[in-house]
Amino acid sequence: MSDGFDRAPGAGRGRSRGLGRGGGGPEGGGSPNGAGPAERTRPPPQPPAPGFQPPPPLRQPRTAPPPGAQSELPAGPARPPAEQTRPQDSIPLQNSEPAMAKPQVVVAPVLMSKLSANAPEFYPSGYSNYTESYEDGCEDYPTLSEYVQDFLNHLTEQPGSFETEIDQFAETLNGWVTTDDAVQELVELVYQQATSIPNFSYMGARLCNYLSHHLTISSQSGNFRQLLLQRCRTEYELRDQAAKGDEATRKRFHAFVLFLGELYLKLEIKGTNGQVTRADILQAGLRELLNALFSNPVDDNLICAVKLLKLTGSVLEDAWKEKGKTDMEEVIQRIENVVLDAHCSRDVKQMLLKLVELRSSNWGRVHVTSTYREATPENDPNYFMNEPTFYTSDGVPFTAADPDYQEKYQELLEREDFFPDYEENGTDLSGAGDPYLDDIDDEMDPEIEEAYEKFCLESERKQKQ
Repeated sequence: MSDGFDRAPGAGRGRSRGLGRGGGGPEGGGSPNGAGPAERTRPPPQPPAPGFQPPPPLRQPRTAPPPGAQSELPAGPARPPAEQTRPQDSIPLQNSEPAMAKPQVVVAPVLMSKLSANAPEFYPSGYSNYTESYEDGCEDYPTLSEYVQDFLNHLTEQPGSFETEIDQFAETLNGWVTTDDAVQELVELVYQQATSIPNFSYMGARLCNYLSHHLTISSQSGNFRQLLLQRCRTEYELRDQAAKGDEATRKRFHAFVLFLGELYLKLEIKGTNGQVTRADILQAGLRELLNALFSNPVDDNLICAVKLLKLTGSVLEDAWKEKGKTDMEEVIQRIENVVLDAHCSRDVKQMLLKLVELRSSNWGRVHVTSTYREATPENDPNYFMNEPTFYTSDGVPFTAADPDYQEKYQELLEREDFFPDYEENGTDLSGAGDPYLDDIDDEMDPEIEEAYEKFCLESERKQKQ
């Protein structure tokens, strides 16, 4: 056993047990590292002992050498296979071949950019460059419908450009719309855009009001406003069938109802004396549309009615009150009946109840209180808010809002008459020669005087230090 521990680490590894101790250890005459004369004159290989299994061959590297690395190696005799090479044989001799192949520097290909400062402007698909065409007028548009549709799409995407571009649009239409068919086509385009795109109903109503006042061309059937109201009447006459129709039909009908509500708020009609009023025919139409919606109390019809009343309820009620009508009371009663009897969802019933609550609060409007000169204790609950608070002789507070304010205030004045020459902080207002003040002894108590002198002396001493 001691013989196995006398050899140097690594010496004799890879040999069979029959070689003994002469494989390069200190006792065998070799160098401690195992590289002695035995490395130059090896004994012939001995057959393996019975039961001895040769080690498996070395695994090939996963990464192949870079291309061209084989050509950099010097020509020489072929190497023996891996299974026939012992660990001592795998140690390369000095200066026989390079220890590691030189890494190749991979040069990335140069990408040539196709961008250019002189390239035309890029616009996403579906975007219409209306600005350039707008500056050039209608020259780039072959038909009126394409020009109007492009402008309507532009307003849908950029509603803030209405004020800056509507004048040029109306001026272009005045020079282009010269036939009855053109006016009819213009009305239909605006109506379809306002009822097919939900977010365009408000902008469509503003556009209709502007064109009704600034579009000078009129057809034999009437001007722009008259033709627009005729188109709305055509849809209005189908209200009962639309409210009972399928989901798609009701959806188109709801878009028409909300557009008509926006049109009622925005469309201005100038009278003969210059007074601006709303279209009464639209007011009556909205009342009948509400009846059609409540007559078919499905969820989407009721939701549309709630949206319409939130939009126009305050204006409609004011207009009906001016005429002495109680239509809004009837509408609210109709809503309460729907909540009790209709088989609508719980959320829709909650919306209807919230609408009734909104109407009871005057549609959320807050009126400005009257001015201070017109305010009285009867009509202004905050009339006594900024009045001062007084205290009786017993310490009980009272203000001008108290019923017995006059008696308590008079008692307070009489109590203050006992000291007419003094303010609340005790300031003397009587001047010299008051007999009451003459009786006051100005001399200090001896103890107080002595303490005061000590205080003054101590203060002087501390200041000198």
